[in-house]
Amino acid sequence: MTLAFVLLNCDIGAEKSVLFSMRSISGVSEAVGVSGIYDIVAKLRADSNDGITSILRKFHLIAHVRSCSTMIVAEELGNWQSG
Repeated sequence: MTLAFVLLNCDIGAEKSVLFSMRSISGVSEAVGVSGIYDIVAKLRADSNDGITSILRKFHLIAHVRSCSTMIVAEELGNWQSG
């Protein structure tokens, strides 16, 4: 299983419509709007790097997406629990 995080920039005011469009893309396990340099952070899961690439191609077809920065997870340390 390949895990990746994607940081997206959208046109101003289009974040909600982009998030809505991302809901229908298989492999997007989470996506949230954020404040700061990026507008959306998405968590992707696929069987391979090629699967991640396939998801990213679909992101670029969504109206109002200006750019994506992708980080493939090299190593998972497990869930962090506080306390």
